Amino acid sequence: MAIPVTRMMVPHAIPSLRLSHPNPSRVDFLCRCAPSEIQPLRPELSLSVGIHAIPHPDKVEKGGEDAFFVSSYRGGVMAVADGVSGWAEQDVDPSLFSKELMANASRLVDDQEVRYDPGFLIDKAHTATTSRGSATIILAMLEEVGILKIGNVGDCGLKLLREGQIIFATAPQEHYFDCPYQLSSEGSAQTYLDASFSIVEVQKGDVIVMGSDGLFDNVFDHEIVSIVTKHTDVAESSRLLAEVASSHSRDTEFESPYALEARAKGFDVPLWKKVLGKKLTGGKLDDVTVIVAKVVSS
Repeated sequence: MAIPVTRMMVPHAIPSLRLSHPNPSRVDFLCRCAPSEIQPLRPELSLSVGIHAIPHPDKVEKGGEDAFFVSSYRGGVMAVADGVSGWAEQDVDPSLFSKELMANASRLVDDQEVRYDPGFLIDKAHTATTSRGSATIILAMLEEVGILKIGNVGDCGLKLLREGQIIFATAPQEHYFDCPYQLSSEGSAQTYLDASFSIVEVQKGDVIVMGSDGLFDNVFDHEIVSIVTKHTDVAESSRLLAEVASSHSRDTEFESPYALEARAKGFDVPLWKKVLGKKLTGGKLDDVTVIVAKVVSS
């Protein structure tokens, strides 16, 4: 089962450049040229958004454990949360935490105390979430003057494409392989202070690809670039990316990004299988959530 594609045009509002996160040492400021070469930012940018989600084959009935929201507030806000499936071993539905986290973020996005800051929004949404469980999260907020502010906890991801090339990508945060940072109902887990924050200058025509790890564990960068470049409609490209990720995840012979990383970190088939010339292959079965957004003039 696939969640129907939705498309949204985001209106514009009064620009602001303030990022008032209390942990500035964890903020990456990305500049593509020397200060003397910086051109005036183009005003009034917004997002045209396409979304597609495909649940894990065993979790179709409940719609999977990923959650997301897209808001038309100001330049546009997008977020994905991935519920940690290990909670099912304690008879806790992992989807409840991620869904409530996203519902709270959507409700609080225009809260005055958030100050249109990804760190504050992650913090307030997490604090308001009462369900047991945990989730990874990525959140991006576009300023209408062309500044994209990103907050990330865990292994959801975002890639920025310009003229057929990936010019920026978030990096996953992990304690160790396959154990990402996560927001949780338990006090010992991470908070917004552990998030990775980035500020990126975007321009008209740029494409943002955001998703849960079900996308990036199963689809290589060159596949993402190819699909987004060939299919300029964001609804179509988000659907195709989700379908490719879902297909790869079920292919036991596919040399997926997940399998390559696992082998690189010492995880492989037993020795007797290696003697027979076998190795760890296959995609990673998971929920897949994909958001594709094109930067457009408002």
